[in-house]
Order: sequence, then C-alpha cells, then structure tokens
Amino acid sequence: MKALDGHILTPRGFIRGRIGIDGRLLASVVGEPVAEVAVRDSSLPIVLPGFVDLHVHGGGGADVMDGDDAALKVAQVHVQHGTTTMLATTMTAPADDLRVAFAGVAAARVATSCEAAAAHIHGVHLEGPFIGAGKLGAQPDFTRPISLAEVKALHAVAPITLISVAPEAAAGGEDSSISALVQAGFRVQLGHSGASYEAAKAALDAGATGFTHLYNAMSGLHHRQPGMVGAALAHASHAEVIPDLLHVHPGAIRVALRSIAGLYCVTDSTAAAGMPDGEYRLGRQLVTRCMGGVRLADGTLAGSTLTMDDALCNLINALGLSLTEASLRTSTLAADYIGATQRGRLVAGAFADMVVFDRDLQLRDVIAEGLSVHGRD
Repeated sequence: MKALDGHILTPRGFIRGRIGIDGRLLASVVGEPVAEVAVRDSSLPIVLPGFVDLHVHGGGGADVMDGDDAALKVAQVHVQHGTTTMLATTMTAPADDLRVAFAGVAAARVATSCEAAAAHIHGVHLEGPFIGAGKLGAQPDFTRPISLAEVKALHAVAPITLISVAPEAAAGGEDSSISALVQAGFRVQLGHSGASYEAAKAALDAGATGFTHLYNAMSGLHHRQPGMVGAALAHASHAEVIPDLLHVHPGAIRVALRSIAGLYCVTDSTAAAGMPDGEYRLGRQLVTRCMGGVRLADGTLAGSTLTMDDALCNLINALGLSLTEASLRTSTLAADYIGATQRGRLVAGAFADMVVFDRDLQLRDVIAEGLSVHGRD
C-alpha cells in the first residue's frame, strides 16, 4: 500500500497526517487536526481533493465536438492541471454532429478507465441544442425544442450527466418539456436564455436544479425585471460560475456566494486551453485566443482558457476565499451535485484523486485513481 504525508483537507478540515492508497482507492486518512492558517506557513505538501469540472469543451487544441480521440486528448490536458473528474461538454449542433461527438466520448470513457494520465470522464454535459436563439453566446444557431427522444438516443451512446436548457425551448408536448427530462432521470440546468424571472422560477418548479455559467448568456437582474439571474439568486440550490475574472466580476461572484449554497466553479474551457494565442475551433465556430480569453470575431466571449488550478488560485487571491472553501467550490460541491459520492473528497473508500500543492499554491503533483500523473512515487 502506498502512502502520502502532508497537510490533508478532509471533510472535517485540515489534518497533519497520512493518506494510505490501496490501488485506485483511499484505504485510510489519519492524522491530527491543524488550523488552516498553519498550513500555508509549513513546508509540508498541501493535499486537496482532485478537481471536478462539469463544463469542459476542450483543451490542448482538441474539441469534444471533433469526435474520434478528441475527448481523450481533452482529459489528458486537464488532468495535468488537477482535474481528475470532468464532464465532456457538447455544443448546440445538428443531430449528426452530436452523434459523432458522443461516439468519441464513449470511446474516451473506455480509454480513460485504464489511462493514468487522464481525467475520469464521468459523462456528458449536453449544453444545447435546447437553448434560446436570443441568447446563443458563442453557440451556433442550431437550436430546437426539447426532445426527450433525441436525448435518450444520445444517452444510449454515452451517458448524459447534465443537460443545459432554456425554459423557452419547452414546446409543451409530452416529449418536449423540462418535466419530461426530469421524470426520465436527467439532471437539468437552465442557461442560454432570455426567460423572465417567472419563467425561470416555473422551470425550477418543473424540476430544473441549477444554472449554467451564471450571469453569462442569460437575462440579467433588474430591480423591476429580475430575469434569469434574479431567479437564480433567489431560488437556486446550485449554479456553475466561471472564475477566470473575465466572464464574471469578482463582486458578482461574491453576490452569488452569499445567495447560492451550491455554487460551484467550472472552466467552460475550449480547445485553446493550454495553447498559445491563435485560432481554434469551438464546435462549428472559429474562435481566437487573445488577451487571456477566447472570443468570436465580434468580441463575444467564447468559452475560456481557464484550468482548475488557476480557478482555485483566483478564488483565493482575487476573492479572498479560504483554501478550504475554494477546494469545496472546485471539487466537492460539483461531485455531490452529480451524485459522484466517491469523488471530490478525501475519505477512506473514495477514489484516490488528489492534487498536491506547495505553500505558494504551485501545483506539484496530481494523483488520479492512485497513480501520479507526473510519474512520481
């Protein structure tokens, strides 16, 4: 059995102790409690749960929509930055394009199950095509009404963990409503929508449970027209936010932190993540990486170049969160939201997914299901 010593973040707080690793799982987590303030003052490694990213389009020049081995390449890039569990995220696209992407994800899930240097692909985040044509963001205009039949057909190829929809995409038929998706067992988030506060609240009442990249590509908050953002802040139990400091102002993230207990961080990363400035693909769209972000030709933000190690540091350095809360928002809450109870926590019986930082929050190693991504003992 392998072991790792350091300051370890457990569900009850930091301990100074040892993790025992037996194969792919944690066999034991033991030690004495230690105050977080002492953790950054020590030369001991800081061991946190591996990151869980529920919104990943691409990385390393590869886009999930490319199919073939693209999803595997994306998982290999993001694990280098500490993401040990992810959802491969698709774009609004014609049905044939989605089938190609899903086939690639299915193959990648098989490959990552025996690939030490790749994040575990838990499933697919289907972002569209059931979104609002008036709030496309960087999505191409292949929107259509909700179709439970289409969702089930894709789910048979690769498991769908999360679906982003707009309330206005519900056509009202038996096969085309949010409640139909929920009753069929799918987890639904709201996004890419110009819906009113009332329509968003009705969608939550119909079984939607969260919001996709909060604030972005949705109707904003006005004191007489609260919009989608108002519904999220007033009623949501969960929402994702992109903490790259471009998509959302730190002050707006603080508002969401005070309002939404289950606010969790995502990268919404594109093929440009981990790559130099230049042109890349985002589904059928051509995007440009420049000035730290990714944009369409008209300047619209089009996903990000963010990785989860930088997300953690932004939460701490720009928002002032504690290391404990930053880890919660980049790992545990997302894992809990999708029911991945063996991920996002350092307890006996969980998968041995960890990130190892030094006192300056420089990433020193990533351990994915018990194996060092960087080949260390």
